[in-house]
Amino acid sequence: MKVIIPMAGRGTRLRPHTLTIPKPLLPIGGKPIVQHLVEELSMSFDEKIDELAFIIGDFGAETEKQLCNIASNIGAKASIYYQKEALGTGHAIMCAEKSLTGKTIVAFADTLFKANVSIQDSEEGTIWVKKIENPSAFGVVTVNDQNTITGFVEKPTSFVSDLAIIGIYYFKDGEYLKRELSYIIDNDIKDKGEYQLTTALENMKAKGTCFSPATVTEWLDCGNKNATVMTHQKILELSPESIPSSENNSIVNSQIIKPCYIGENTTIIDSVIGPYVSIGDNCNIEGSRIENSIIQKSTQIRSANIIDSMIGNFVSYKGNSMEGEKSDLSLGDYSTIN
Repeated sequence: MKVIIPMAGRGTRLRPHTLTIPKPLLPIGGKPIVQHLVEELSMSFDEKIDELAFIIGDFGAETEKQLCNIASNIGAKASIYYQKEALGTGHAIMCAEKSLTGKTIVAFADTLFKANVSIQDSEEGTIWVKKIENPSAFGVVTVNDQNTITGFVEKPTSFVSDLAIIGIYYFKDGEYLKRELSYIIDNDIKDKGEYQLTTALENMKAKGTCFSPATVTEWLDCGNKNATVMTHQKILELSPESIPSSENNSIVNSQIIKPCYIGENTTIIDSVIGPYVSIGDNCNIEGSRIENSIIQKSTQIRSANIIDSMIGNFVSYKGNSMEGEKSDLSLGDYSTIN
């Protein structure tokens, strides 16, 4: 089984946090978003994942090394491909055309999910969906009475279906997908100015390919700051036993309200932390109240009352009092506020 993971997007809706770190590598619950995705895929599918193909931008050697380690941790080979222009989902997948062989999963890296997955050898393709109230920002599917997908619509401007495509797809024949994507690119067939995966899916369906919808129990979005904080809360809530706090910390006169993740070599003094807080390595928290927030590495926080926040690496933040008004913060790396 091959897994194709497009992740070359700029993550503009998550700035300033994605100015220095690609969005899929932002940590939630002590792990990068893309690592959560890979581990969930590995646990959810019966068949072993042999290769992870990451489609990235110019993220640098350290990022590529981190992605290779994520693949190695599940016993898979890592392949790195590059998308130099943002030309749509179909174009992104085709950047990994050498890996489009055999049974293939396409999973977009800002999608986290929980599902009971069962794929039969007879299935030609499966698309995971979730019923939502406002599907206009997503691709959607329409289905018939036999629960077979009859159509694909990318970001519909009027209502056609409330079954949103969550960004995970299974194809029995990766070469077939590659041929269809190559066709729309070679013939410059665009939807809303880009080469869309849904165009290829529609063409495959018109040729008789049968796609089945599958549902997920949880669909966790990391599209913007507020969504990422909510997803982080759910991750801690669903797996509190697998996210322990390190013993190599100094916690003095403080209360930790679980679930929380606390990294290595972090000092917490005279503070209340939690619930739903992640604190990275080498942080120093003093005289503060922090709830439902993500704090990355090497950050200093004093006299603060923080909720629903994302705070980057090497940040220095000093508030007025842990008893004062709660602050909802979004601070990028190397910010200083006194």
